Amino acid sequence: MKLFDGGRAPNPRRVRVFLAEKGIAVPLVPVDMGALEHREQAVSSRNPLRRLPVLELDDGTVITESVAICRYFEELHPEPALFGRGALGKAQVEMWQRRMEFNLLSCVAQAFRHIHPAMKEWEIPQIAKWGEANKPKAVEFLRILDSELGSREFIAGDSYSIADITGLIAVDFMKPARIKVPEECTHVLRWHQAVSSRPSAAA
Repeated sequence: MKLFDGGRAPNPRRVRVFLAEKGIAVPLVPVDMGALEHREQAVSSRNPLRRLPVLELDDGTVITESVAICRYFEELHPEPALFGRGALGKAQVEMWQRRMEFNLLSCVAQAFRHIHPAMKEWEIPQIAKWGEANKPKAVEFLRILDSELGSREFIAGDSYSIADITGLIAVDFMKPARIKVPEECTHVLRWHQAVSSRPSAAA
């Protein structure tokens, strides 16, 4: 088994944080995304979308998409449960994971990809107006999240989950995307400080 990893890019990091929470060690194959190595044969032959991370099992089976990889490891190592417990708990984690991905991480990623000069060769065409349009969407969602976090410790309830991992990655990614968490979102800031202090956040 080996994991083709893209360093500090959001989705590869999301899997590494998940594995760190689980205490699972998987051999990493570093891929220099800055040098566009993810477009070369080693990755493209395993994932035609040429995106990371890519998990290759011992029998050659390939799993792509960060949440799919995390679900695979959740099934193999159910503790600690990062996708929720029971019908309701799992549904709540799924709900918030999707909300964090589509309403925050995706907006931040669009802002970064369509505005940052380093992404000019990646995002073709690079549409600055679309990038700028996504910034207020991310901030608007953070205000909603702040209200939710006023009554609980973590995003999907009382336990740390994949939703918190996605949220951590998204908020950290806001810096290169040049988006700030509003100062009045005190609950988001409290939550972010707490999840950032977990050892897994350094993975």
